[in-house]
Amino acid sequence: MPRTRIHNLSISLDGFATGEGLGLETPFGHAGERLHEWMVATSFGAPIVGRTGGSTGVDDALARQHEPGIGAEIMGSGKFGPPGWEDDPDWRGWWGPEPPFRTPTFVLTHRPRPPLEMAGGTTFHFLDASPADALAVALEAVGGLDVRIGGGPLVARAFIAAGLVDHVHLVQVPIVLGRGVRLWDGLEGMEARYAVEAVTSPSGVTHLTFSR
Repeated sequence: MPRTRIHNLSISLDGFATGEGLGLETPFGHAGERLHEWMVATSFGAPIVGRTGGSTGVDDALARQHEPGIGAEIMGSGKFGPPGWEDDPDWRGWWGPEPPFRTPTFVLTHRPRPPLEMAGGTTFHFLDASPADALAVALEAVGGLDVRIGGGPLVARAFIAAGLVDHVHLVQVPIVLGRGVRLWDGLEGMEARYAVEAVTSPSGVTHLTFSR
């Protein structure tokens, strides 16, 4: 059966998955790139920021689990663009003409627009739907593969709270943000529904895997 998965979702020690003050020039607010430095230092993540090389240790091995077996992604409007992108009919996402998803990608927004077909196999579909309804639509598109919940934290939290996620890979980064959007709010007792594993890395991050 297809599974629903979250991968490489970075959080601070105090549970924030993004900072405060999101904008076109600050996609992660005051957090900057600090939540994701561990990933772009790997050979998996380096090409995302136009680099070559990168580490091949535990961080790289776990980051690479993001790709195999995925047939569709669901993301929130805040991952697709900065606040106010719905008012720009020409906004096509952060990723240029060839986004990295290469699957049907469903963007949750209260202001749907026609599908947007991009180079490389990504087509963005814009849905005004509950988590359960969005997942049902995505499952029709995956052809037996898995669905990835791509974030941001509000979307990840909503799908976890609704009991719709089978596998969650979080990366706890040793920074304190103090403000932003927290993942954990409302998820009390989440650990009771999953087998939990923790793997520490020489980079200083801790990989937390929740498997149903």
